[in-house]
Amino acid sequence: MMASSLLDKTVAILRRDLLTSIRYRSAFILVVAGAMLELAAFYYLAKAIGPSFRPEGFDYFSFLVVGTGFYTFLVMGIHSFLQTVQEAQQNGTFEVLMTTATPAPVVLFLSAMSAFSRNIAQMILYLGVGLLWFNRTLPKPNLVASILVFSLSLMIAAAVGMLAAALQVTTQKGSAVLWALGSGAWLLTGTLFPVANLPPPLRLVARLIPITPALDAMRLAVLQRASVLALRQQIATVAAFSLVLLPLSLLVFSSSVRWARQEGTLSNY
Repeated sequence: MMASSLLDKTVAILRRDLLTSIRYRSAFILVVAGAMLELAAFYYLAKAIGPSFRPEGFDYFSFLVVGTGFYTFLVMGIHSFLQTVQEAQQNGTFEVLMTTATPAPVVLFLSAMSAFSRNIAQMILYLGVGLLWFNRTLPKPNLVASILVFSLSLMIAAAVGMLAAALQVTTQKGSAVLWALGSGAWLLTGTLFPVANLPPPLRLVARLIPITPALDAMRLAVLQRASVLALRQQIATVAAFSLVLLPLSLLVFSSSVRWARQEGTLSNY
């Protein structure tokens, strides 16, 4: 009965978001146009730098495409959790959502799930167009390793997104998490250049950010067909982050909702 109820709720939310997306087709067109312009900028940047620069053994354009594509997907996934809370607060429906029989983390996860689905499609389109159209090569990734790294990274994105949502519930400052990711983390995670080029203190900080080993592993799995065995160190690191962050985020979000309910601030925005 629980599984059936959860499936019904999932279908209802996906149907709602599909109808919303159909009504706002122009937004999708703008996203695609923006991605194409970004890929063109990366292509000519890599061309200007020249083929001699091969960060971590990759050609620079492929390094950029996989790094920015996967990083953007993770950040957008994190944003979907925060956006779900902010929109419900603005619409005045957040208090109702958080007082249903369905646990608060489940409601949040289901509401963010359709955004994750859209983001996956956009990431695949971004990588495919970038590597095939601009670079004239389509890699043959190690699917097992890619899916494993992707799944573990998804858990990290969900955990950080839930922590951002908890911050939004308690202080209405959840956007600070996205600001940190946008203004600093992209520089430290090896999105645009190898982490090895950073000064030693920043290199240490970079290794403490869960996205860093995820990007390393995804590049190796997609561009060099690295196996799970070859990626065991990166996979173990990403798995450790996800196993710690996900239960912690569930606890923090549930506690923040419970606290806000007691304080009577659930509807605050």
